[in-house]
Amino acid sequence: MERTAPLTWTDPTVRRLVVTVVALLLAVGALTTFGGSAQGDASLRGATPQAPCNGPDDRPETGRQGRVPTEEYANQRYARGYQCNTVQVAHQGVAGGFKVQRYTDQQGHTCAFYDSTLLFPRDVLFTAAEGRGVIVLNMDDPSRPRKTAELTTPAMLSPHESLLVNKKRGLLAAVLGNPDTNIGVVDIYDVSKDCRHPELLSTEQNASYGHESGFSPDGRTFWVAGAGGGNLTAVDLTDPSNPEMIFEQEGVTYHGLRLSHDGRTMFVANLGTDTGGVNTIGLRVLDVSEVQERQPDPEVRIVSDLTWPQVSIPQVAEPFTRNGKKYLLEVDEFENFDGSGAVGAARIIDRSDRRNPTVVSNMRLEVHQPKVHEGEQRTDPGGSVPVQGYAAHYCSVPYREDPKIVACSMILSGLRLFDISDLRNPVEVGYFNRPVLPGSRTLNPTAAGAFAMSQPEWDLRRRQVWYSDGNSGFYVVGLRGGIGQLIERR
Repeated sequence: MERTAPLTWTDPTVRRLVVTVVALLLAVGALTTFGGSAQGDASLRGATPQAPCNGPDDRPETGRQGRVPTEEYANQRYARGYQCNTVQVAHQGVAGGFKVQRYTDQQGHTCAFYDSTLLFPRDVLFTAAEGRGVIVLNMDDPSRPRKTAELTTPAMLSPHESLLVNKKRGLLAAVLGNPDTNIGVVDIYDVSKDCRHPELLSTEQNASYGHESGFSPDGRTFWVAGAGGGNLTAVDLTDPSNPEMIFEQEGVTYHGLRLSHDGRTMFVANLGTDTGGVNTIGLRVLDVSEVQERQPDPEVRIVSDLTWPQVSIPQVAEPFTRNGKKYLLEVDEFENFDGSGAVGAARIIDRSDRRNPTVVSNMRLEVHQPKVHEGEQRTDPGGSVPVQGYAAHYCSVPYREDPKIVACSMILSGLRLFDISDLRNPVEVGYFNRPVLPGSRTLNPTAAGAFAMSQPEWDLRRRQVWYSDGNSGFYVVGLRGGIGQLIERR
């Protein structure tokens, strides 16, 4: 195939602001569907029932679900934090980013990997004393995380939302992303032999731009989404020390990418790629089987598109099954920048018919509801910041087959936990939130509230969730009471 000449940092197209790009995309036209169905049922728009807090150490929210009101910063109530059916097991560092990943190597050592910056290079000024780039933690004893390495190759210094571990092959990968999507330098590390000290295998430009990513389950393909850069790129990792770009499509505005168990179907967070005059923001399903099969000059084909009421900025859609039936856990980030104030939050999508996926339920907090979102809570610390605010960012399930629990990072509201035993009627069952102000668990003089942006990770045996907060660092959170049982495999 003909390879596109790589763009450089001096190219003016690289300097577009991501937020501006996304805002313009979201302002385009009315939202419609293409090969899918939007869900307009009013029952899908309400707030998810609030968690009852039953633990002796609980410090529940005092007002609206998910809110830390201004007055609680003034009276110092915020400083104690908020927790419901959860407990802090450990805390590390003063900053965090967009991903927390967990891996156990061939020697039996367990490690955590998390990116330490929301915006490079700005945040390095506040985090340099604690560490730069991707932080590697020895988690053999999760109550005492121990930093063993800092990964500071180009993509690891600023992976944005792309940091992923492929557990089948023991590969840690990321693409250089932001500011302004950035050039697509991909870093590949081997963590299989000793996760505490990752081995660099490759660092080179394998895509035009970087922002988000996806891994085929077999670990042979690392996918790059350039978002505002307009590219979807497949990088062959058959030999991870010599990666090769084998597919690149231009003119698409894709965000998070996740794949089916066989790597042949991709679930795309679509930021608004125009297809035949239809501008769909939401979920896109792609057939990527020709890339997975390594066919010459492969094509990627659109299977279906889906949007939903109150869609904001689609972030990612994680596949899972329930009793053999196929679903997606989808999450939107931020609020809609088109002026509507819509907050997408999270939802469960039935994908059993991949040509006609449908939304079956939502996971929303009261602070995400339209009637309150534009109210006085906008004056809370961080409440009016376009890339912070009361909104969602990442969610995850502990495993793909028959999960009963979901963990979400909901920016100002912290880590939220939902029981999805009944997929059509999720229920909130717990939360953990550590908001800050300058001088409170942070070195960042601009910190205000929580900045929970990371994809949560799971320690099943210990009934723990790991996540990071951009304003205060990495946390190990223990689950208490009945919600601890939800994490168990059936």
